[in-house]
Amino acid sequence: MDKTDEKTLSVLQSCPLFLGLREDDLSALLGGSACRLKRFSKGDLVARAGDELFFLHIMIEGSVKGEMIDFAGKVIKIEDIVPPRPLAPAFLFGKQNRYPVNITASEEVEILSIPRDAFLKMMQNNELVLRNFVDILSSRGQFLSNKIKFLSFTSIKGKLSQYLLDLSRKNSSDRVIMPLSQSQLSELFGVARPSVGRAISEMNHDGLIRTEGKQVVLLDRAKLSALLK
Repeated sequence: MDKTDEKTLSVLQSCPLFLGLREDDLSALLGGSACRLKRFSKGDLVARAGDELFFLHIMIEGSVKGEMIDFAGKVIKIEDIVPPRPLAPAFLFGKQNRYPVNITASEEVEILSIPRDAFLKMMQNNELVLRNFVDILSSRGQFLSNKIKFLSFTSIKGKLSQYLLDLSRKNSSDRVIMPLSQSQLSELFGVARPSVGRAISEMNHDGLIRTEGKQVVLLDRAKLSALLK
C-alpha cells in the first residue's frame, strides 16, 4: 500500500485477521488485491440482510450496528461493530453466504473492502492469516450461540439477569458498571425503554440488585439465575 494508506495499514495490523503480521508482509499481501476504501455517512445502510457477500469488509474508522427485524417489524440490535473488526466474516464463504442482518452506519464510517477471491488467495499464501480466520469463525460461532440463548429469554428480567451475570463473570465481581444506557438496553433487548426501567426498579425492590448510578451490585445471584429458567 502507498503512503496515503499508512493509517489504514496501522489499523489493519491490529485487526484479528492480520494479528502477528509484520507491516511489510501485510502490505505485500494487500498489494494488487484490488482492495478499496469506502465511506458511509451516519444512517447509511452499509449492507442489507440477504445481500450476498462478494467482499470482506473491515472497519477502519467509525462504528456500525447490526440489526435484525422480526416478522412483527420490531428491530432487535445484535451488536455494535468498531475498528478493526471485519463485518460478517463467518458468512463470507459457504452456500448461504449472505448478510444475516442489516448493517447501518452509527456515525461517519470508513471501511476497507477486499474481494472475496483475493482474500482466499491471502489465506492460501499465508498460514497465519488462515489460522486467524479459523479462530474468528470459532469465536463467532460461540458468540452467536450465546446470542441465541440470550434472545430466547421471553421476560425482560431474564434478559437483564443474563446480561448482568455475564458482566459479573467477565469482571469477576458482583459489583459491575453498566456500559449501556437504558435506551441502549431496550435496543439490545428489542423492547420499549420504559419496560427496561420498570424491570430494573422491580429487581431493586425485590432485592435482586442494587443500582447506584451506572454501578449495579448483584445481591442475589441464585434468584437472578432462577430468572433464566
